[in-house]
Amino acid sequence: MEQGPEKECGAIPHDNKNRPELEDRTQSSEDPNLVKWDADDPENPRNWSVTYKCWITFQLGMLALAASLGSSITSPAGDAIAAYLGVSSEVSVLSVSLYVVGFALGPLCWAPISEIWGRRWSLLPAVFCLGLFSIGTATSKNAASVFITRFFGGIFGSAPVSNVSAALGDIWMAQARGIAVTFYAVMVVGGPTLGPVIGSAILVNPTLGWRWTEYIEAIFVFAVFGLTVFAIPEVYGPVLLKKKAKRLREETGNKNFFHPHERMKLDPKSIITKHFTRPLRMLTTEPMVTCIAFYASFVFALLYMTLEVFPIVFQEERGYGQMVASLPFLGLFIGILGAVGINLANEPRYRRIADAAKGKPVPEARLPPMIVGSFLFPIGLFWFGWSADPKFHWAIPTIATGFIGGGFNLIFQQCINFLVDTYGLYAASAVSANTFLRSIMAAGLPLAAKPMFHSLGVGPAMSILGGVAVVAIPVPFLFLKYGLALRKKSTFAPVD
Repeated sequence: MEQGPEKECGAIPHDNKNRPELEDRTQSSEDPNLVKWDADDPENPRNWSVTYKCWITFQLGMLALAASLGSSITSPAGDAIAAYLGVSSEVSVLSVSLYVVGFALGPLCWAPISEIWGRRWSLLPAVFCLGLFSIGTATSKNAASVFITRFFGGIFGSAPVSNVSAALGDIWMAQARGIAVTFYAVMVVGGPTLGPVIGSAILVNPTLGWRWTEYIEAIFVFAVFGLTVFAIPEVYGPVLLKKKAKRLREETGNKNFFHPHERMKLDPKSIITKHFTRPLRMLTTEPMVTCIAFYASFVFALLYMTLEVFPIVFQEERGYGQMVASLPFLGLFIGILGAVGINLANEPRYRRIADAAKGKPVPEARLPPMIVGSFLFPIGLFWFGWSADPKFHWAIPTIATGFIGGGFNLIFQQCINFLVDTYGLYAASAVSANTFLRSIMAAGLPLAAKPMFHSLGVGPAMSILGGVAVVAIPVPFLFLKYGLALRKKSTFAPVD
């Protein structure tokens, strides 16, 4: 549980037995030479002006959008890629799935980097490399190069998807963080839903082709990189305090000033065995991370299935052109935007509860919107499945996509909020553990989508997914009842 700026940036819990992650923070917070934030310290990101923090939030959101857009912008080009490479349409789906596999593996590296060297070093070099690999895909001449460059694009693109939420936790207090994470969630979720529309618009232009889906992605990525490399500051408290300690030693001549982050072991063995394995250890040993990750992974995987299901429903069965068949993705995006209102409506209630807890985060207070989402999601799945038949007007299943998008965003955003509230300094690793599992599932399900929906039919296949979503409805209620008990079992963020 978050403990406020001082606790987050160096103070030590009284009971840190069995806390291996605190082995580098062995000095008492009462040591007069320990560098920490002063009251109203202007260097503390939490004390920056609201306008400046909004500007940083916008930049972080654009980084997340650039990466998430790349996951789906090539999906409409599946047939064109298959024809060019001489592979089947099922194999061409790998251009999407391998990017998402990269989303799974990348955070295992980027989250620890952000917790060692800071958020900028974990975000900006990775985003620049994403642009390079996007160009690599666009210039590929064979299947191997397309799939390899897409995979590495996903690895580097995963950095903002997994680390931006932790950076938002660095600059915003819990009472305001929910609003910032709302913007982040729209960017992360909006990318996969807008990508097919943009990709289709590129493909219907006779002067362009499938390669331009990746060129456009690269142009957007480099534009965002060009902005953020000059405008986005470091926001990770321990790194900033480390710099402050060094400056104070130089200014005062007192060589005893220190911050525990300076004494972190960074030899190759400790980096690999301790820091780079942290997300996987949290996924397998932290009950709250495990539970949140499995729930978020299910709904995230279904979102990526729509990349394959929508063309079946609107292009194959209804005979619409590629551009028109991609427009229902906008219904999905409108639902995502609609969920923002529900999420924001919970913020005043959350602030009251957090204020009553003396400013400490109360993760369980984030759950009411998730409960709403757990009902909207299966409603949308059943509605879409049984109205997809061409005998029904196109607007009926399109409206259902709004319920799917809204339900998904409500669940996804509150999962992220819950993890950031709970894990504070280790939020990047917690979110990365969640990203790892959900990306593995999101990479696999699109491969099964076409065979499943072609053999069973859209209605029965979607009903199976809706049935699983109904079974999952009690999950937010279980989090509400047992969340505190699960968090008490944490070795990374124990609560009183």
